[in-house]
Amino acid sequence: MGERLFGARVRRREDGRLVTGRGRYVADVTHPGLLHVAVHRSPYAHARIVRVDPAEARCQPGVVHVMVPADAAALGRLPLLVPHASLVTPACPEMLPQEVVSYAGQAVALVVAESAAQAEDALDALRIEYEPLPAVASLDDALRPDGPRVHSGGNVASRFTQRVGDAAGELARAPVVLRERFHLHRGAGMAMETRAISARWDADLGQITVWSTTQAPQILRRLLARYLAIPEHAVRIVTQDIGGGFGPKAIVYAEDILVPFLARALERPVRFVETRREHLLAVTQERDQWHDVEIGFARDGRIVAMRDTFTHDCGAFVSWGVIVPILTSVTVPGPYRVPNYEVTLTAIYTNRVPVTPVRGAGRPQAVFVMERMLDLAAERLGIDRVGLRERNLIQPEEFPYDVGLVSRDNGPRRYDSGNYPECLRRVAEAVGAAGFPEERERARAAGRAIGLGFALFVEDTGLGPYEGIRVRVDPLGRVFVFSGTSSQGQAHETTLAQVVADELSVPLAQITVIPGDTAGISYGVGTFASRVGVLASTSAAHAASEVRKKALAIAADHLEDLVLEDGRIVVRGAPGRGLALGDVAAIATAPRPGYALPGAMDPGLEAAGYVHVPQSTYSNGAHAAVVEVEPETGVVRLLRYVAVDDCGTMINPLVVEGQIHGGIAHGIGNALIEEIVYDAAGQLATGTLMDYALPRAADLPPLEVHHVITPSPLNPLGVKGAGEGGTLPAPAAIANAVADALRPLRVVVTEMPLTRERLWRRVRAAARD
Repeated sequence: MGERLFGARVRRREDGRLVTGRGRYVADVTHPGLLHVAVHRSPYAHARIVRVDPAEARCQPGVVHVMVPADAAALGRLPLLVPHASLVTPACPEMLPQEVVSYAGQAVALVVAESAAQAEDALDALRIEYEPLPAVASLDDALRPDGPRVHSGGNVASRFTQRVGDAAGELARAPVVLRERFHLHRGAGMAMETRAISARWDADLGQITVWSTTQAPQILRRLLARYLAIPEHAVRIVTQDIGGGFGPKAIVYAEDILVPFLARALERPVRFVETRREHLLAVTQERDQWHDVEIGFARDGRIVAMRDTFTHDCGAFVSWGVIVPILTSVTVPGPYRVPNYEVTLTAIYTNRVPVTPVRGAGRPQAVFVMERMLDLAAERLGIDRVGLRERNLIQPEEFPYDVGLVSRDNGPRRYDSGNYPECLRRVAEAVGAAGFPEERERARAAGRAIGLGFALFVEDTGLGPYEGIRVRVDPLGRVFVFSGTSSQGQAHETTLAQVVADELSVPLAQITVIPGDTAGISYGVGTFASRVGVLASTSAAHAASEVRKKALAIAADHLEDLVLEDGRIVVRGAPGRGLALGDVAAIATAPRPGYALPGAMDPGLEAAGYVHVPQSTYSNGAHAAVVEVEPETGVVRLLRYVAVDDCGTMINPLVVEGQIHGGIAHGIGNALIEEIVYDAAGQLATGTLMDYALPRAADLPPLEVHHVITPSPLNPLGVKGAGEGGTLPAPAAIANAVADALRPLRVVVTEMPLTRERLWRRVRAAARD
């Protein structure tokens, strides 16, 4: 091999297939005799099920089966996937609710028919009678002492406090103390491809094969084996192309279990493809939190202490525990020294869609809280915003840096590496911060309101414990890389191939990556938490290294003084004498009778890697946004956006930049337009893409990305995760820019998203005061 591929800007190998329409999604999977599922979803946010009568629906044209709650009673509840000691009333959903529905959109019954249209039509004939109950439609409703209850155990799911030092005492003594309340509203992942699952039962073999949009095929496999009461080896999960995930597809929903259950019961293939309306109505959401914050400073701008008390909306259930508010609570300090910190979270049930991680997973809220407080403090103290941040940043020589908090993995939150001052310096220089005050004044003189905002972040990535990779060479010399993770746009087929190509010294074209197929590797975790680049690539390097050692050992029986180059094992200095890697694989796979592989090694030229990590890695970065605001209309235009990112050593800078671009786009949507709205009865008011706005190409400015590289010492490749980092600081940077633009009008920005109406109302309110 010539140039090393690790670190090269290799074009994504997936794109040719995807942009020419040759991608294969769950809706493309067809089988003879395929049946289709439509789901009856609760029309009420909270109600008692009085009567279920499927008789008329069963008589509709094409209907094969109707599954009602009683049919799923024996399956019980979906599991609590991430327990936490603070959960006082853990509530997980029943597979189908037996007595009470807890949010509008909850699956209650399934109709199975010969066509999707027939299944959908038959829903109208399904007779389900409800007795409406008082709904907890907001956090205010949930916290009322005399208000309704989502569950009999009460509305509090969890209360949890962590402390570093003496925040209360130091706040009482601090020369300058600021207090503010912030509200971050609900948003969604809103993937291009909705959730879908197709299942085929093989009665002869007693095996089920499932095609799914899941982000966690191995988790789904384990749960299906449990609910279907069959061995794990009899369950195969296949994830081919997936049109986006962003967190909500890492969750296991009732349909994920019930569709395979029906395929076995009916002995016919069964498929469910969610409609866009269902995706808006029933897929898990995130972001909704209220924060009451106090922060104390010395006169010179050093942070003395900080206290954050916040309430988090869990929705109706906590299948993923309280991972989102835990992440918020430990992320607030960010890249800054906060010697005294106290955080108390209260996680509350409401009669709304359950909350689970969405890209960023609780951390955009934390960054918003800290970065807004720093801008407010800079104004109060009369200190430059960049200078105030510089004064409080953790320095490069202080790593590893122990924050003093217990993180989501129940281990210490210990930053592994970084150069936070350099990231801030680079972004300030790139955006032209030094000359911006003059630019802003010139714009104001011309009647334009422009502003500049900054936000810094630290993100824990590479959540353990491991991710499985199997590397196999076949007798034709083809290299197959089986990953336990599914890909929803992260370019696994490119980056994992780059790692393996270098280790085996083979051309990239010789490698095929097969992501998210449980037939290829038995153990894995999933694609979420910015973990694949850290864990899967490290396991891929290990597995490929083991294959390389094995190949050289086998070839040593035939040759001597060997090297592996360009897919051949050759005698050093005599490239004409050698064996192709495929020939070695043939020897390993099908040895001649009586021939023993060297060292009594196992047959086959393959190896699996399950590299464990001792703790999370920590990516970081600094972003800056320049905006123009129309006070008369509330319109915000992004003029410039600059990101400086440090995700350690980059496997492929082109892929990293694509991930950052996508993350920033998601963050811009969260900042300005995306909001899930419920009415007072708990009904979704933003149930179409006309109501739930998403950022368009015209809403995004050119994105300028720079890199600072501080390799992680926690893995041999030095990599950290990059999938979510773009989303974390974007709302805060944009909010700070808007506040900067509107400072003469005394508009205080304390919530997200800054929709046109919300900002217009704030401008009007400031004008009246």
